[in-house]
This record gives sequence, C-alpha cells and structure tokens, in this order.
Amino acid sequence: MAELQLTRADFEPLHTDQEIHSLSRPSLSYWQDAWIRLKANTRALFSLYLVIALLAFTLVGPLFWTVDPAAQDVDQISLPPFADRDARIVSPYEPWNGSSVLPVGEGLRLADTPTSEAVRLVWDPVAGATSYSVYRSRYPTGDDRALGLPLIDLYGSASTTFEDRLDLSPRTYYYSLLAYDGAGNELDFQTLTVEVNRVITAESAVERGLIAAPDDVQIGDVIFMPLHPLGTDYLGRDMLARLMHGARVSLFIGIAAPFLYVLFGVVYGSTAGFIGGQTDQLLMRFADFVVALPFLLFMILFKIAFGIGPGESGIFPMLVALVLLSWPATSRLVRGQILQIRQEGYINASRLLGAANGYLVLRHMIPNTMGVILVTLTFAVPSAIFTEAFLSFIGMGVAPPTPSWGSMCNEGIKTMLTTPHELIFPALFISITVLAFNLLGDGLRDALDARMRSVE
Repeated sequence: MAELQLTRADFEPLHTDQEIHSLSRPSLSYWQDAWIRLKANTRALFSLYLVIALLAFTLVGPLFWTVDPAAQDVDQISLPPFADRDARIVSPYEPWNGSSVLPVGEGLRLADTPTSEAVRLVWDPVAGATSYSVYRSRYPTGDDRALGLPLIDLYGSASTTFEDRLDLSPRTYYYSLLAYDGAGNELDFQTLTVEVNRVITAESAVERGLIAAPDDVQIGDVIFMPLHPLGTDYLGRDMLARLMHGARVSLFIGIAAPFLYVLFGVVYGSTAGFIGGQTDQLLMRFADFVVALPFLLFMILFKIAFGIGPGESGIFPMLVALVLLSWPATSRLVRGQILQIRQEGYINASRLLGAANGYLVLRHMIPNTMGVILVTLTFAVPSAIFTEAFLSFIGMGVAPPTPSWGSMCNEGIKTMLTTPHELIFPALFISITVLAFNLLGDGLRDALDARMRSVE
C-alpha cells in the first residue's frame, strides 16, 4: 500500500478570516428578529401602516380640518359627497300674493322658478271639488300611491295656489294634488316633478362668511357653499369632522379598554397557572364568578354610581365595566399556556441555575404566550368597538352631540335608504379598523412566537 504524502498546503485553512466573517450570521436580538419577520409579512405590514394612518387621522386630522363636528349647515342637510355647492344670489324673500309669474299652463304647475327658498304651485279649479290636498315626496309616485309628506289640506276654500317653504333642499321633488268633493270622494289626481335649485341672499352670505360685504355680489351671481368632502348628515353636520372626532371615542374605548383588561388578565392568569394547586383553583373559580356577572346590569349600576344622567355620555362607566368584567377570558388562555410551559425543560434548567419565580414568569413564560395574548387583544378591539356601538344605540353609551363611529352608524340607519353615505362611512371605518387589527395581530403572532419559526 502506497504511503500517503502530506504537504504544508494540505494544512492551510479553507477560508480566510474575512470569508468566515462574511459567512457567519449577524447576531440579532429577539425584537430585531421579530421585526424582520414582520416586514416579510406583506399583509401584516400593510395593516401596521393602516393602523398608523388611522391614528394619524384621529390625532392629526382635526389640526388640519378644523370644522366643528357639532356645527349645523342648514343649507346643506344630508348632502352626499362631492355634491354641487353652487348657490345663486337672490333678493330677500317677499310674501306671495298668489299671482302667477310663469307662463300660464294647464293642471298642476309652477307659478315661479322653484328655489330652496320657496316652491310656488298653482292649479286649475276642479269642477265639484270642495277641498284640495297637496303632498310632497322625494320619490316618484307609483301605483301604490305613496304620496309622501302631506303639506296642506284646503277645505271649503276657493284657493288654487300653494307656497311650499318647508325644509327645502336642492334636489328633485314630486308634488301630488288631490281634489275631493263634499262627500270626501276623490275627483282628480295630478302630479308635478320639480327640480329645486339652491339660492341664498347676500345678507345670509355675509352672515355665514361666504362673502365680505353685500356689495361684493349682485343678484344672479353664483357663490360656493362651504366644502364638505364626505357630505353632511341629517342635521347638516360635516361627516369628515365627525369621523375624525368620533374616532377618538371609538379607538379610545376599542384600544384602552382591551389593553387594560388584557393586561390584568395576563397577570392574573399567569399567577394562577404558575402557583397552581389550591390557589389556582380559588383564583379561577373567582374568574368563573366574574364571567357570570351581567355586563348590561353593571353598566347601569356604574352609570348611577358615577352620576351619569339621561342624555349624558357614559364613556367612563363603559370603560370601567369593560375592564372589570372582560378579563376572565384572557386569564383562562394565559393560565392554560403557563400550565403547559412550566413543564418545559428550559424552565427546569432555569430553576436549577437559581432563577427566581418572578424571573421565570417575566422572562420565559409570558414572552412565550405573546402570540395568544396578541390574538386575544386583536379580537378584543373590535369587540369593544361593537360594545360601544350597542350601548350608544340603547342610549347608554355616547350621547349626542358627541360623535363616535358606533353612534354615527346608529344615526345613519334611520336614513340609510335616502342618504346611504351617513351609514357607509362610519361602518367602513369600523370594518377597516377591525380588519387591520386582526391582520396585524396574526402577523405579530407569527413573528413573536418562537415555536412557529422555521429552521433556516
């Protein structure tokens, strides 16, 4: 067998120090590695930016959009987004004597140009009629004869004119005229479609700050009403301003309350699970007792205890009720995780090395339950927002004129068929917030839970 001959080159290192350094992986802390993993999750990262944008919308938005959320714009009630803001300057209103100005026609017709100041109607007398009724609707009259709002009943009168000045806004109206005989039998039915245009006097424009002086405009000039990018509600209040200020209430309750009761649940559950034995059983039986307490009843009791009367916002009692009654679910989850983790080998090794109980809980056990805690927190946020909406609906939460997304949704339900934007925008913000927190929570769970990391 030939003898193996070795030279000095056979004992040279395969890599230089620089090559070895380039091949080694840099040392990362727990949170640095979690941030890298979170950035790799596109949905979670987008949700994080969305949550930051919502917070900026809430905290910074009112600094730029300074419209008072309680101020009412009576000339732009239930205005849809990006609606026409033109207003024509007209002379001050003068009482109508019933004379017709427009060319004479037949049947139910206009006596003058219809404006948001007045709609003047005239019709021909109906033979045998002793009374007339005038109705106004926002929708065309169908076969069901849904005539809308009754405006006036003219009994035993020979008058064949009517002036409508009741809460007119720039839109299309459908007027109906019914003629009756002395026995109440219908003799005639006529309809008229009217397109109302917005007008304003020079004096009113000055009062509202639209112009500096009456001499700045002339009759027939067109000016622009105040801007409302997302429209107005049924009282003429700016939707964008109310969404910004309402986010403060909704997000405060939706984030502060879950954070407090989840934090308490983590401490309570980890203590019960780590100590174990009779103490664990006693603590968890108390948690079961808290679960059985009726939330609504305690909400009423807290309102009475804090002196919150009818029509006043019960934000603080709501927050207290959520914190005191919602922590048992979190404590149960954390306790189950602690009971499992305390049997792990690294816990026993830490005990042998002299680690104190507080160190074991704070350094090993709670960080390893972070995924469960974050998922619980993300589900608690939408639950708290929905709780606020429910309590506001029954008059125990946020009271007008203080806005919140939940109360705005409840107000929007009343007019959802005619002005859907009053419901869509707050509901959309609630949906986006809930979705963003859920996706962010899933991403944080994957990034922080060491057991879900794959070996690279």
